[in-house]
This record gives sequence, C-alpha cells and structure tokens, in this order.
Amino acid sequence: MMPLTMAKEGEEAKIQRVGGKEEVRLHLENMGFVPGARVKVISTISGNVIVNIKESRVAISREMANKIMI
Repeated sequence: MMPLTMAKEGEEAKIQRVGGKEEVRLHLENMGFVPGARVKVISTISGNVIVNIKESRVAISREMANKIMI
C-alpha cells in the first residue's frame, strides 16, 4: 500500500483505505473516494493531484491525497 501521491501520471489503481479525521473521510467519500473504487491519476501539479474517479475529474490537495491509500 502507498499513498495516492506516489502514483505516476496515467497510473490506475484501486483504493484500499481512506484515512484522516472523520470529516475529511466523509468529504472524500462524498467525492467517490471509497475502498474498492478505481482511480486514475491524470496529472500532478506542485503536489496537487488531478484524478478520474467514477467518470469524473477531481482535483485534490497533496494533503488529502496522502490520506488515500492505494
């Protein structure tokens, strides 16, 4: 397992675990970041990550991406 920030551009992975405080986890879950979901890294810009998840493109901060384990 590794944090989402370690994934390379173009890499697709399955989310294993979402960590962090409950409010952060709920926010990520509402955007589709749940265990078992497939996520594809589109690009990383100064640590921030743009991903495709559930047919949507989402930008998340490096801090949040570090809480998503793939």
